[in-house]
Amino acid sequence: MKTLETLNVSPPEENSRRRELIEAAARLFRDQGYERTTVRDLGNAVGLQSGSLFYHFRTKEEILVAVMALGISRTTEQLAEAIAAARSAREKLAALFHVHLNSLLGDNQAALEVMLYEWRSVSESSRPGLIVLRDRYEALWQSVLDEAASQGLVKTDTRLLRRTLLGSLHWSVQWYREDGELTVDQLAERMMALVLTD
Repeated sequence: MKTLETLNVSPPEENSRRRELIEAAARLFRDQGYERTTVRDLGNAVGLQSGSLFYHFRTKEEILVAVMALGISRTTEQLAEAIAAARSAREKLAALFHVHLNSLLGDNQAALEVMLYEWRSVSESSRPGLIVLRDRYEALWQSVLDEAASQGLVKTDTRLLRRTLLGSLHWSVQWYREDGELTVDQLAERMMALVLTD
């Protein structure tokens, strides 16, 4: 089973140049698409010769995997912290919506959009580690939804509810506008209200 280390996701204190490259790649892959982004584009974005990129990564696909791994790992850490700080099932439920939308529509947007829309570009051999990371995130969702259902806050078909909610939240990148009528946190509250049974 692949771990963060084998996915080449460095801890934040290590290799800031590598982190800078991952974040630049996230923006380029989102804006231009993975296939249309060249190694030269990546090098130019961080002021490196294209050949120097391979000091940090063996292949372009390895950069793609690192972008996806970083995006989902950051969001998972934020969600775990928010759930741990919550004092009730309802607060945990709110954390799902607030963390997901603030990550997806905020600083983590590029990496998460790449995770959502460039999955087809990841080879079969590189997918298992990313699936582990995705499953870890979804397990947090499942646990909170199960607790909320046990208290009558949401309906009991929580597995379908999780899939439906994540699909709906992911689609918000297509239509949400910062200059619209709702802030991200207001949107989170409105979306959560749609699923509450009371």
